[in-house]
Amino acid sequence: MDELSRVVSGSMKDNICDILGRKEEDAGFKKLVPALIEKGIDNVNLSMFDPDMRKKLLDAAGEEYFKKGKIIEAIKAFTSTGNKAKLIEVGEDYEKVSLFSNAIDVYRLADNQQRLIDVGERCLKEGKLGDAIKAFKIVNDRERLLKVGDFCVDKEKVEYAIEVFAFLNDKKKLAFVGDKCISEGQIALAANAYELAQDAERLTKLGDTCLKEGLLASALHSYELAGNKMMVEFIKTNFPNQKSLTLWINSREDDR
Repeated sequence: MDELSRVVSGSMKDNICDILGRKEEDAGFKKLVPALIEKGIDNVNLSMFDPDMRKKLLDAAGEEYFKKGKIIEAIKAFTSTGNKAKLIEVGEDYEKVSLFSNAIDVYRLADNQQRLIDVGERCLKEGKLGDAIKAFKIVNDRERLLKVGDFCVDKEKVEYAIEVFAFLNDKKKLAFVGDKCISEGQIALAANAYELAQDAERLTKLGDTCLKEGLLASALHSYELAGNKMMVEFIKTNFPNQKSLTLWINSREDDR
């Protein structure tokens, strides 16, 4: 046998051994996965395997969990191995059934900003404002959040608008929303907006309005938020048996 033949023959032998070795590894692999699934990845010790083998086992377990519809377990497995591609597949599966909040959580784990923006835009189009805000907050897309906040104001989704402007720390917008709430008789929301805006002047005016209308608990709360010690002391001294603001809000909602 000439030198070339020996080299080729040796190379083929190495390849065959490598293939056989992989087949043996895969066979052992398949035996381990069902046991891993049955015991649960949180309850199994894989420290005897090298990092590459542990990753393969956990990814295989994640695949099996995913096939069986055990999505939470699949997410745990793929997160532990940093398998972002598989996490995105899980997120896509959630999107198919309109579980947008779940999809957003998974895309966050996958650290995929573009997916988060895309699902946020889809949620906005479909009127899922809470989910759209959640996605845009994760990627800190301030431009989109500002648009969503203004949209929420226009559509009278005040709670969402307050959440957005508070995240953006836009005190001017918060004050504007608070003023809008006052005009619509939404006192508790106005107090929340003014508090987040750190607008003591507006909070004091809100307290004055509540006091004139006999809403003493709400007035007290507004003065406390404004740091108006004089008016707080006045109410507590002269009207000591007030219900809490929370009780007042609930009673008003029951009357509607």
